[in-house]
Amino acid sequence: MRPYRQRSRLRRTALLILLLLLAWPITLGVMIASYARVSDTHPADAAIVLGAATWGMQPSPVFRERLNHAIHLYRTGQVRLIVFTGGRGSRDEPPESIVGSRYALAQGVPLHAMVCEQHSTVTLENLQGVKPWVAQRKLNRVLLVSDPLHMRRAISMAQDLGLPASPSPTPSTRYTGLSSQAGFLVRETYYYGAYLLYRRFTQAGEPPAITVDSCIV
Repeated sequence: MRPYRQRSRLRRTALLILLLLLAWPITLGVMIASYARVSDTHPADAAIVLGAATWGMQPSPVFRERLNHAIHLYRTGQVRLIVFTGGRGSRDEPPESIVGSRYALAQGVPLHAMVCEQHSTVTLENLQGVKPWVAQRKLNRVLLVSDPLHMRRAISMAQDLGLPASPSPTPSTRYTGLSSQAGFLVRETYYYGAYLLYRRFTQAGEPPAITVDSCIV
């Protein structure tokens, strides 16, 4: 009887571990999807546009949605500054932030209302790069601008860095089809889970030496 009981106990333990492994990504996915609808409509000092892909000197459709939303926030007076983030996707391409600032300039946003962070490559670096600038300017509130499904991870990172950030997801997105939205959600669930593990098991060091400057367009 004892070997049978041991095998039964092992099976129950294995089943429990399997259920926990399945429950964790499902829980994260629900958190990400539900948070996508959260949007702060109160005035803030600046909008921080998280970087996205560019096509030469043109923003990709995903990046353009973020830029349009940040421009709307500026035009309606919800923010007085727009911070563009993102460096070069490759050596032959301009920084994402410069592409974004040129697009905003063409839409009537004055150059004095824009600043650019030109060296980061991922979301965490985007936020690490702007943190010293936010502290130096003593800004009380900033809005993070990105795709709705990106918001949970971005806000978690901002909060961990001590940024006074609130979510301002784009009201429209290029991820409109069910398959594209599902794919985005799966990717975000993976990246968010990876970040939570990174945060738990890695001691945060000094942020990289990334600076925010005026946009040279």
